[in-house]
Amino acid sequence: MVETARQPGPVAELWEWQYRGLCRTVSPEVFFHPEGERGPARRRRDERAKQVCRECPVLEQCREHALRVREPYGVWGAMTESECEAL
Repeated sequence: MVETARQPGPVAELWEWQYRGLCRTVSPEVFFHPEGERGPARRRRDERAKQVCRECPVLEQCREHALRVREPYGVWGAMTESECEAL
């Protein structure tokens, strides 16, 4: 018989903040660049994503998550990939 006292507890509460994210109402293509996107097109898309993030009630949780797990792609918590990497 498995000793359940040593098993990890539920983690749903750690992710529940994601349900309140404004990004759930916007196409993922706003937050993740297509292959080969460069220059002004990428800056415009990143700025659109950041604008959504700036109005989001879970901006801080999203940013903390991205920095903690080192999200390699996309805009998270109003920060681009390169901005996250710089921190």
